[in-house]
Amino acid sequence: MGSNKFIRLFCSFRRLLLQQQQQSQRQQLQLRAKVLNDRSTQRNFSIGNNKMLKYLNQAEAIKVDQILFNEYKFSVDQLMELAGLSCAHAVAKSFPSPCQGDDKAGKLRILVCCGPGNNGGDGLVCARHLALMGYEPTIYYPKPTAKPLYENLHHQCNLMEISTISQCPTVEEAAQSYDLIVDALFGFSFKPPVRSDFLPVMELMQQTKIPIASVDIPSGWDVEKGKLNDCDLEPKLLISLTAPKLCAKHFKGQYHYLGGRFVPPALQRQFELNLPNYPGTELCVKLS
Repeated sequence: MGSNKFIRLFCSFRRLLLQQQQQSQRQQLQLRAKVLNDRSTQRNFSIGNNKMLKYLNQAEAIKVDQILFNEYKFSVDQLMELAGLSCAHAVAKSFPSPCQGDDKAGKLRILVCCGPGNNGGDGLVCARHLALMGYEPTIYYPKPTAKPLYENLHHQCNLMEISTISQCPTVEEAAQSYDLIVDALFGFSFKPPVRSDFLPVMELMQQTKIPIASVDIPSGWDVEKGKLNDCDLEPKLLISLTAPKLCAKHFKGQYHYLGGRFVPPALQRQFELNLPNYPGTELCVKLS
């Protein structure tokens, strides 16, 4: 009897162990299925429901802007605010600031380089929002645009206690003073050569080891062909606005985001943009 009791106990133990193993295997399979499903969902976000994302040439980019202004009655400052805000969000996702309080110690220090056109305006808006997000931006604005829109944007930054420097830092000075550079100099309307006012900051961005975040187009790149020279800057983050431009196909950096969640559905269909779905309430979506 003692032997039979031992055998029954042993068999019961084996059944219990087998049940536990089977349960563990089911849980692992469920977890694996969830991971695969999440990856599939992420891929669908990035490719816009399996349709090819449109990359705009220069003429198409200009035309899209004209339609937004003339037919859809968006104002320049309206789109600039949305674009600059999405740029700030993309920067925050790619380069989180370790400090969110009022104390400047520990905040990520960002040099925001602004050009004379709409890209420069996007940069001013971006700097303002970065300050609200717990960063320490400093503006370099070598040739301010003498128009009320740009003057007001810069004025807002001044009243938010965002510093503006008048001299472009050297490579050594920038390495000591900043953790990131936002390149908001030139957009898709840029035509070389670079004017003398912007040569020092272009040389800084070409030579620095500080990571660079470029707004829409890396400054100095051809909007369709990409880099024109081997020495042209290589941003770590590219934030395409409205839709990516052809030059973004040559981007080799770590982060590529799309910002500007304002494109009307009819305009998307008109140009067959096939934009990806923005997750939840996000203002930018990661492309790569």
